[in-house]
Amino acid sequence: MSAGTAGHVARSTVRPNSETIRRTPLRTFLHTDDGVTIDSVYEPGVAVYDASRSPSGDPVFVVAHGFTGDVDKPHVRRVAEAFAQYGAVVTFSFRGHGASGGRSTVGDREVLDLAAAVAWAREQGHARVVTVGFSMGGSVVLRHAALYGSQAHADGRRREGRTEAHTDAVVSVSAPARWYYRGTAPMRKLHWLVTRPEGRLVGRYGLNTRIERRGWDPVPLSPVESVPRIAPTPLLIVHGDRDGYFPVDHPRMLAEAAADHAELWLEPGMGHAEHAATDDLLARIGRWGNSQDG
Repeated sequence: MSAGTAGHVARSTVRPNSETIRRTPLRTFLHTDDGVTIDSVYEPGVAVYDASRSPSGDPVFVVAHGFTGDVDKPHVRRVAEAFAQYGAVVTFSFRGHGASGGRSTVGDREVLDLAAAVAWAREQGHARVVTVGFSMGGSVVLRHAALYGSQAHADGRRREGRTEAHTDAVVSVSAPARWYYRGTAPMRKLHWLVTRPEGRLVGRYGLNTRIERRGWDPVPLSPVESVPRIAPTPLLIVHGDRDGYFPVDHPRMLAEAAADHAELWLEPGMGHAEHAATDDLLARIGRWGNSQDG
């Protein structure tokens, strides 16, 4: 895929709050660079409800959910509420999920969705953006940081529009290191869901997730290939030692690819992604993100 420029905000679709009210919760559809509408929510967080304060000093956490999640799912709202203690929060539904348009490409063109959300987060006045992704979203935040980050700029690959879409810190939770992994029963089930017509029907009508029937062409940059390109942007890799989808060789591969640049938190007893993230873990991630200067 081509990462393209950051998406544009479809201001006419803000609902239900008036966009003329500064630093209040907003809901809108964003338009990605390839024309997909992305259902998105901005919440100013506990610290910035005071309209007399500028939000520029507070970070904004942009949350990238896992496959079959969406902005209104309880586990996504719980994550947003936890991070709101440490800064503003943007949540959104990836393409093909919830009320967003398009079809899920399971981690490929979703980078454009995240880029649009990050650019919109900066429009709210925040100088620091922390991207936090879970499972599929974890792979997306890694690829996004590689394509829109500091090294892309140094290598001369950053195009016009990428400046506002870059992130200042990255947190990847329960992410795969490599594509096409089928080593666990949940991943074999997921591959059936994505690759088989009957699986995609289950996704559409049972999980409210519309899945693209065409395979990747070309195969996108993998998470482990992305990690070395993220530096010097701060990177935190979080993974449970009881993850039923991706065993611990995945986070270890990511950390090894990052060399000394990334922090790795292997969480004892933790399972997979948002559902397994405890309130304590979310608070620690929030504090880590809040402490990063970018």
